[in-house]
Parts: sequence; structure tokens; C-alpha cells
Amino acid sequence: MHPVIFVFSVFLLAAPAVFPQNANLPTATPSPCVENMPGMKMCPDTTAPAMDHDMMELMQNMRPQNFLQQILHHSSSGTTAEPNSTPTPMLMSMRGKWMFMFHGNGFLTDTQQTSPRGGDKLYSTNWFMPMAQRNLGPGEFTLRAMFSLEPATVTGRQYPLLFQQGETAFGKPIADGQHPHDFLMEIAALYDLKLGSKTLLSFYAAPMGDPAIGPTAYPHRASALENPVGTLGHHQEDSTHIAADVLTVGVAHTFGNIGVKAEASGFHGREPDEFRWDVNYGAIDSWSTRLTVQPGKNWSGQYSYARIHSPEALYPQEDQARTTASVMYNRKFSKGNWANTAVWGHTRALEDNGKQNSYLLESLLRFKTSNYAWLRMENASRTNELLNGTNPLPPNFQEEPLAHVQAYTFGYDHDVDVISHLRTALGAQVTTYGVPDVLKPIYGSHPIGVSVFLRLRPFGDKNDR
Repeated sequence: MHPVIFVFSVFLLAAPAVFPQNANLPTATPSPCVENMPGMKMCPDTTAPAMDHDMMELMQNMRPQNFLQQILHHSSSGTTAEPNSTPTPMLMSMRGKWMFMFHGNGFLTDTQQTSPRGGDKLYSTNWFMPMAQRNLGPGEFTLRAMFSLEPATVTGRQYPLLFQQGETAFGKPIADGQHPHDFLMEIAALYDLKLGSKTLLSFYAAPMGDPAIGPTAYPHRASALENPVGTLGHHQEDSTHIAADVLTVGVAHTFGNIGVKAEASGFHGREPDEFRWDVNYGAIDSWSTRLTVQPGKNWSGQYSYARIHSPEALYPQEDQARTTASVMYNRKFSKGNWANTAVWGHTRALEDNGKQNSYLLESLLRFKTSNYAWLRMENASRTNELLNGTNPLPPNFQEEPLAHVQAYTFGYDHDVDVISHLRTALGAQVTTYGVPDVLKPIYGSHPIGVSVFLRLRPFGDKNDR
């Protein structure tokens, strides 16, 4: 096994010790404790200022009960919000005035692909996110970080993904491959201030983070949680989930059972460079806005628009307008859960008005507690850069829309838990493609990709899935 894959596995194994479940710790003054997991009690510190009702209820129930609690939960990427009913596997612990949480997801995957452009590789996609929250003044203060070992566990700065394009590896365009995430995916501070019982004012500051554009990024949304590979529409839909120097302000309000949130962000537009261990930074030269609506606990939708300055290193003179819209639906049932996401992503080059559209539908069904089945269907715009492969771009190359590619993924895995608070699964998925005529001479008519994998994920409760 790759040594860093081994280190990542050890980290996940050690997480339950770092975030113990029997966290009934002494406080300065005796206070009532609520037992909401077997062997775990949440004990608010009565020496602190009176805890906000939404935060207290969130601690007691472990899951958001309304839209404002979903925002305070901060368990999605950036400041996005999934449906309130969406389960979030995590470890939680109280230490004095602080509530600590730990999320994570890791895959050890072997991918085999047909087609002259296909590839075979053993690699690991992964991320882990520690978070801490407490009362601070009149509001709630959250510190959150997110890390990935993919710079070490994805060799060659990419893993096989037929028809994927975007970013570079060793100075050349990536074609038919997905780049790894940065080691530092997010480091952020958040502050939420209640303005009455139905209104929440939120601030987000992140040297590396996720501005207010797009849906919950694919590594973190419930409908994609069992899928170890990226999406073909990533660069039209949610590639800004790792951006430098992000500042976001948002206002949320509830109208009965309907929640509405409006946000605006400033950030540095250039996507992370191919050197995945360093910290990127730059001037705040781009902006975005997003409107999120939650009509009840099972639904969430967003519409966002951004102006992004020079996002791609291969085209530094090209600015981009990006529009996204998405709808999420989640439904819990006995011993299971059904999570769904539909996304449209649209990019327009401001220099030449070149346009690309990508569409995605994901559905993940958990049934009989330990079984997961999923599908992902995509229709993604590709450009003539794909014809060039991984060769350096010719002088004066002009990128233009070429064709749309369809991808259909079907997968299944099954939990075989053997270690407490570490959910382990073995699974596989198959992807078939709809290939446009212009690409058939290069890819063949019926390319197929197969991935088999081991998945590791920390969790705190057998129902926390």
C-alpha cells in the first residue's frame, strides 16, 4: 500500500480516540446533560452566556430541525445548505464551552477503463474536516478546516476520468483525468448572529474556502457520498469550492416552513495551481451572489451567479461568467435514506462569448441500514482542447465548444463495519458513455470505466448516516 494511503487510514482509525463519544466532561458549574447517543452526553456550560435556543436544540438532536439550524450546523461545504433532513455522519464531543465535530470520507480505489484514451490506476480520494463551535458574544462562532491527502495519494497529479478536462499537470493540459484536491481545502472562521427569532446574519472569512456559488460541492453532498470519482461538469458547476481569500456575508429568514437565504462573496478567481501542497492567495478580484430556498425539511434549491477573473491558468486573459441552479431532495425512511441532486452549470467566456453547459442528476439510496445503491447521469459540454490530449497547446490556440458527452454511472457498496465509529464499505461502480461522432475516432464508440473500492468514514451513531 502507498505509505500516505496507509497514514490516511491510520488517521481515520485514530479519529474516534480524538473525538471520544463518552464526552461527559466536568464543567465549572453542574449543568443538565442530554444523552443523545449511547454513551454520549452533551453538557452545556452554565457559566457561559445563555445559549441560543437553536444551538441548544441542535446540540440535543444532533441534526437540524429547521432552516436556521441547518445554517448553524455548518456541515456542508462553504456556506451551502442541504435539506434539513439530510443525515451527516460525524463524531461529536463537548469540551467545556466548545462543541467539536469531525467529518471525513476516504476511498481506496482501483479504476480500469477501456478506450484508447482510457487509463488504469490505484489511488485514494479523501478529505477530513475538523470543526469547533461555541457561543461568542451575542452569536455563534465556528472554526473549520478541511484537508485532503490527495496530493500524495493521487500520483501524477491526476486519476483516470474519461472525457474530463480542466487545469494542468506538469504544465500540460489535463485530459481524461481529474486533478487531486489541495492538501488545504478550507480554513475558515464563521460567525452567526440572530436578528430576532426568524432571521440570521452570517459572516464567512476563509484564506482558503468556498464562495457563495453553486450547490454543495460533489465530495460533500449526500447524493454523491458513496461515489469515489469527480463529475464531468465540475468546472461548470462547483469547481470554486476551493478558492483563495473568500469573504461572504449572508442573511437568512424563515417564512413559516420556508427558509430563504441571500449571500454575496468576494474572492480570488484563479483556481488552485497544480502544486497541491502550497497555499494559494491573491487579490479579491471576483464576486458571486446566491439565493437559497428551502420549502420544507426535505427540499433545498439554489440559484447563483458569479464573475470570475482569470480562473484557468491555460487561459489567463479569459474572464468568466458562471451561472448555476440546483435542486436537492432528501427523504428518510425506516433503515434508510434517499438523497437526490439535480444541477445545471453554465459558463460564458467574457472575451469571446464562448458558452458551455453541463447537466447532472444524482441519486443515492441507502436501504436495510448497510446497503447503498446510486446512479449519476451527466451531459457535459466539452471543448476542442480535448482533441489536443495532454500535449502542450499550440501557439494562438483558441478554445471553442466542441460537443456534449453523456456519462451514466451505476454503483453499489455494503457496510462491513468491524471497528467502532468507523464505517467501512466494499463497493464497485460502472460508467458507460454516450460519445458524439466527432470523438468516436479517438475514444471508440462504447468506452467503459469500472472502479472497485474500499470506503472509510467516521461516524458517531448507527442512525447517523
